Amino acid sequence: MANTFKDKLAKFGKFLSSMVMPHIGAFIAWGFLTALFIPTGWLPNEQFAKIASPMLTYLIPVLIAAQGGYLVGGDRGRIAGAIAVIGCIAGAPGTTMLMGAMVIGPFVGWVIKKFDQFMEGRTPAGFEMLIDNFSVGLIGMAAAMLGFVIIGPVMNAILAVLMAGVQVLMKYGLMPLLAIF
Repeated sequence: MANTFKDKLAKFGKFLSSMVMPHIGAFIAWGFLTALFIPTGWLPNEQFAKIASPMLTYLIPVLIAAQGGYLVGGDRGRIAGAIAVIGCIAGAPGTTMLMGAMVIGPFVGWVIKKFDQFMEGRTPAGFEMLIDNFSVGLIGMAAAMLGFVIIGPVMNAILAVLMAGVQVLMKYGLMPLLAIF
């Protein structure tokens, strides 16, 4: 039993990393923009520094959610994931929605996959493109609303708890335990 749990945990970790790894270039671009151009950076530049925040707030979560949607629901899952994460971002202003993206992307990819399985053989000839496009838009919109109302605020609360845990550990000098959070 322990071996199967270990295997499932490893598979889950690999799935999460497969959402992030293709986008390491975006993290590198954001990191260099930040290191170079923020007011305390190596080459402070107020104009270029304005790029860093939108990259972290919007670009990276959209990339991660789109990849998660793609991994579960293919190309249509990618589009729905990108749409849905905007709801998470808007639902938790001021919070980076990387965790929200890793939840909503695969979830909405799964919804698209199930919708496609349900519609298989039921779509009238000639209406495939219309139904495909409307379903991605409507499912993406519904998931964005779900993200705005539930996932964004829940992830915001989880992040607040984790940050409080880090502060407690730092207060008591328990730095080696920070990796837990």
